[in-house]
Amino acid sequence: MSLPIWTPAALQSEARDSHGGCWRLVEAQHRVSTMKLVDTLDEQALLEDELEATKPPLPPACTHLDYLLATPFRYGRYPGNSRFRREGYSPGVFYASEAVETAVAETAFYRLLFFIESPATPWPRNALEFTAFEARYATTHALDLTAAPFAEHDSQWAHPTDYSACLDLADAALKAGIDLIRYRSVRDPQGGANVALLSCACFAMPNPVRTTTWRLHLSNYGVNAICDYPDTRLGFSHETFAADPRMEAVTR
Repeated sequence: MSLPIWTPAALQSEARDSHGGCWRLVEAQHRVSTMKLVDTLDEQALLEDELEATKPPLPPACTHLDYLLATPFRYGRYPGNSRFRREGYSPGVFYASEAVETAVAETAFYRLLFFIESPATPWPRNALEFTAFEARYATTHALDLTAAPFAEHDSQWAHPTDYSACLDLADAALKAGIDLIRYRSVRDPQGGANVALLSCACFAMPNPVRTTTWRLHLSNYGVNAICDYPDTRLGFSHETFAADPRMEAVTR
């Protein structure tokens, strides 16, 4: 089935209200890594200020946000294509998931992929620690790719490696003033939903509203993800992500 060409005007007519919470994972040392280089909290604060001064300025619309929310919009140059953001100088995208379990599945996939594509890198001996945080969003300019008229083209929106259809859609969505795109997670075996926030304007609150800590144990068997509070255990084998051909190189 050929994919229709979505013009900005057509996407504007399909925009709808959307609000809720979304989850994203970051490595836990985002809070303590600089403490290893100093002796006191005052010195850490000074070092953090110095590091902040070397970074690109935040877009004006993002300056009121906590850095966890604003960081994806800070860096104009992007190293490679992702589902809704092009390589090179392109507008930022905040990728997140509606459920924390989906966010964990996404992180597990990409961490596992890193080690599969880097066969000389040994599996980590200790668990990798991540902070999962929930942000709130609200917008009147959202697209839902899991609903009509977009859902009939799910195979193209959810292709495991070819992002061309999504990138073309994102280009038109930005011109149409779309703030958010909801879509099916390719990595979550339970079929959870992701959201791509295209604008800082759709954050409903400037700070994360909830955090949890997850530990990911990676090996050639897959990924085991553990959260102590609330007590949650998730397991992902290589077969979990078999739809992605890059997972075929699993023999280390």
